[in-house]
Amino acid sequence: MSDAGHPETQNAGGYRVLARKYRPSTFDDLIGQEAMVRTVSNAFEAGRVPQAWILTGVRGVGKTTTARILARALNYELPDGSVKGPTIHMPKMGVHCQAIMESRHIDVLEMDAASHTGIDDVRQITDGVRYAPSSARYKVYIIDEVHMLSEKAFNAFLKTLEEPPEHAKFVFATTEIRKVPVTVLSRCQRFDLKRVDADVLMTHLANIAEKEGVKTEPEALGLIARAAEGSVRDSLSLLDQAIAHAAGTVKADDVRQMLGLADRTRVIDLFQSLASGNIASAFKEFRDQYDTGADPVVVLSDLAEFVNFITRVKVVPSVADNLALGETERACGRDFAAKLSMRVLSRMWQMLLKGITEVQNATRPQAAAEMVLVRIAYAADLPTPDEAIRMIDQNGGASASSGNAAGNGSGPRGAPSATMAPDRGTPARAVASGGETLSRPQMSAPAPTAQAALPQLKLATFPEVVALAASKRDLQIKTALEADMRLVRMEDGRLEVALERSAARSLVNELSRKLEQWTGKRWTVIVSNEQGQPTLREQAKTKKDQLTVGVHADPRVQAVLSKFPGAQVIDVRRLSHDDAPDAVAEPADVPEDDL
Repeated sequence: MSDAGHPETQNAGGYRVLARKYRPSTFDDLIGQEAMVRTVSNAFEAGRVPQAWILTGVRGVGKTTTARILARALNYELPDGSVKGPTIHMPKMGVHCQAIMESRHIDVLEMDAASHTGIDDVRQITDGVRYAPSSARYKVYIIDEVHMLSEKAFNAFLKTLEEPPEHAKFVFATTEIRKVPVTVLSRCQRFDLKRVDADVLMTHLANIAEKEGVKTEPEALGLIARAAEGSVRDSLSLLDQAIAHAAGTVKADDVRQMLGLADRTRVIDLFQSLASGNIASAFKEFRDQYDTGADPVVVLSDLAEFVNFITRVKVVPSVADNLALGETERACGRDFAAKLSMRVLSRMWQMLLKGITEVQNATRPQAAAEMVLVRIAYAADLPTPDEAIRMIDQNGGASASSGNAAGNGSGPRGAPSATMAPDRGTPARAVASGGETLSRPQMSAPAPTAQAALPQLKLATFPEVVALAASKRDLQIKTALEADMRLVRMEDGRLEVALERSAARSLVNELSRKLEQWTGKRWTVIVSNEQGQPTLREQAKTKKDQLTVGVHADPRVQAVLSKFPGAQVIDVRRLSHDDAPDAVAEPADVPEDDL
């Protein structure tokens, strides 16, 4: 835009691409860079204009455009002379604005350091910087990709950059800020132009499409915004391509075909098959996508992206509110985040990350991708390492005892012993010590696992969990439950809590493991961001404080305290019928005879 809210003037020759036609020309046109605009605005209004800026960020985020806007703001001047100094408020085109934005102003020099890397190129700037500008207020030197300058060129810049003439300003732009010497960085005011969020890009693209008279689907704009990865220029280039590709309304299916993306719902279906361990369904879905032209690497990359999305939703639920994502993807993301544990998601991510590399290097990418899906589907039902160790510990006693019984034998001393190996659907076979193969029909089904043999205990309230820990004589867990956990919500098999700062890092995993051992069923313990109820220790203290206040208000206690000056109520307890001194009562339950 050469004026606020209006597209840049088109060439007489014809069409101008969207990335140039809607290039910002004022600070108001910049999107997603509010911190930088605020800093520059305050500096201009206070008259604290530095001699050099350095702008850094990814490609297409607006570094060169921002440099030109800075040059325009430094030299903004109206024909009537009403503007006397630098300003960020440029409601209309000034005397120098058009020439600066079109890179043809004599006092605004732009140099591409990628093709002018030597000391001679820098010397031309240092020699010419002492001369006053011909018509503008300041001489502005814009050097793009400044990190490409040679070491000698940087050194030649240092003195001029530190003490430039009053009429000279420098604006540097780079995508590799770490390659710029510290001696140069220390002489510049630095601005990190951040990636533009997908939802902000989506709104920007919708506005441009409306100005162009092009109908678009919101999901299509969301796909373009995510594919641009925070680059405004890339998003406009993709929108330009999508308009040409669709030849009408820009639809999500057309954008997916253009970008080579799989349908998001199909990616979700494939993920669901893998998470449930249904390898046959996963194979069919992958084969269907492959037959329609999907690249195996792209399919796995989409799966990895969806796993990452679910993980982020699990950690920060508000991530699922991003409008750049489709409604189906957001709903499924919340559902999977609630059902899958962080360890399962981490394992799937690692297997996909390794599998993508394998598929890229494979001579048959399709077969390699299918083997990756097999690994993920079969790993979905595998226990985690700590679960496997627990299963070994639980089954170890039975295995050892049965092994000892078999070793000792119940028959005569020296008789050959045999170990039966049950095989589903076939007679069990055993090999005697003498080498003879014995065949016998299987008499009984395999023994149930230790997990299934445990009686399942149902817990309905949080105090029941504490009581269970006390009955198991696990004082560490009991103390942590009372002092470090605030109940958010609970149902049998699922406990959602908020943690105090004093809670140990391993408390959640340890509690989940202990509850599974004690109740005979798997428990999910979730750490919530909600405040939750006060801890049981805090609740007990509150009740006791209320009881103490009630006792102090009793006339008989007041009479005793008045007769014995200096006497204090040290503790208040309710004596039960069994004379249990540790049982704390509600204030309303205190009988008169016990006071």
